[in-house]
Amino acid sequence: MSEMIAVYDAAGKEIGAEERAIVYAEGLWHASAGVLVRSLDGTRVYVHRRTDTKAVFAGMHDCLAGGVLDPGEDPAEAAIRELGEELGIAIGPTDPHPTHLITTSWDGEWAGKPMRCHLFAYEVRSDGPFRHQPEEVADAWWWTDAELRAHLSDPNWPFVPDTRTLIPHLLR
Repeated sequence: MSEMIAVYDAAGKEIGAEERAIVYAEGLWHASAGVLVRSLDGTRVYVHRRTDTKAVFAGMHDCLAGGVLDPGEDPAEAAIRELGEELGIAIGPTDPHPTHLITTSWDGEWAGKPMRCHLFAYEVRSDGPFRHQPEEVADAWWWTDAELRAHLSDPNWPFVPDTRTLIPHLLR
């Protein structure tokens, strides 16, 4: 059995759990939490390239550290968990928690199949140090908002499509 993840209805209510492989194969609604890491001075965002072994959006670029929600998991808690797993950023009980930016839904397509996800986007300020999870992050670097926007202006640049829909709410 593969990993179980939360399944949602189209309105954004958690309705159960299913194996990740089935959620992706059948295009079931699920949810993800992602965190934009902005430098302490607010001038740069941390961009990364996903590993080529990822099941979804392999090798593509992203500016959110994130992942799908476990059954019963709160999106804000998932955001903190994903920061720790992917980038090694630990958020303790007295540390500033990620700020919620937007919640939206993405009804798209991946590898010729429907991909439906409720997206919970957050922001945190950090200059690192970072410890990348080798199974998730192939490479990473800092860019200004303008540098990221310049790359995003090319529709063929391999950038995670659900995060692309969030860009107007993430960048300045």
